[in-house]
Amino acid sequence: MSVLRADQERIVLVIAAILFLAAAIFLPGFLEPSNLIAIVRSISVLGVLAAGMAIVIIGRGIDLSAVAVMAMSVAWYLQMLGDGAADWVALCYAAAAVLAIGLINGFLVAYADVPAIFVTLASGSFVFGFVRSQVITQDAIAVPARHWIERLGRLQIEGIPGEVFIFFGIACIAFIFLRYTKWGRYVYYAGDNPITARNTGIPVRPMLVLRYVISALTAFVAGLLTASSLLSINTRVVNSTLLYDIILVVVIGGIGLSGGKGSMRNVIVGALLIGIMLNVMTILDIPNIYQNLIKSTILLIAIIIDGLMNPRDEQTAQQGDI
Repeated sequence: MSVLRADQERIVLVIAAILFLAAAIFLPGFLEPSNLIAIVRSISVLGVLAAGMAIVIIGRGIDLSAVAVMAMSVAWYLQMLGDGAADWVALCYAAAAVLAIGLINGFLVAYADVPAIFVTLASGSFVFGFVRSQVITQDAIAVPARHWIERLGRLQIEGIPGEVFIFFGIACIAFIFLRYTKWGRYVYYAGDNPITARNTGIPVRPMLVLRYVISALTAFVAGLLTASSLLSINTRVVNSTLLYDIILVVVIGGIGLSGGKGSMRNVIVGALLIGIMLNVMTILDIPNIYQNLIKSTILLIAIIIDGLMNPRDEQTAQQGDI
């Protein structure tokens, strides 16, 4: 299976390179600096969100609240700034709320034994509904003038947007965590066989909580990056197909939904392909309904291939984690 997964990485990378080359040749404006910057920024945000999702999925879970946490936490942060709150106070409140959501998700999945798909779907809906109705006053919240988020959006190093370095920094940290720390190895053990992992003394439940906390925090970072590039955050993104794009990045990159397999390399190659594909469809002015059809078809095919490469065992089916 590891050989097949490595082959999938190479295939996805080759497809991304071919798609990029074809777009560069046949699509006017594709190689314009502004468009290339838009591509790498979208890849960076997708990649950060997918990095958190990947850690959860490798541990045999899923987090459907990621986009809601991303949008609503940053919207609340910007709302507090607009209401005159000190920057560090607003940031601490928003980060604490994100941490609490991750802890609640993890606790309900790990200790209450509620399937992750239902916990995170419900928490994402609650976060969106509560923040939009009780906390913020409008769908789109602008970044204050001369704020550090605005400066982050303008930051470039040798012409490369700062978001790219943040994405690769997070990917490197996640790679080191998964591969070179005992806590990271626990993620793979628990994802591969949680019962055996628990019987060998691995703290499966606390580690499960940690994974959802990491997912929530990476979503918050992705929201800040989104606000830095757009100079605002629009909460309507919660009702978009962004969540499916994240799952598509993870699955098509080669991370098995059955758990215990995958790495940050899969996230990077998946984000490259999907980021380029989304940009190409936007330039071609393909209607959203057809874009969604194309993405859903690709996701369905990727899930079928994943099911063939990584058949669900009886234990996974009984748990119903995904």
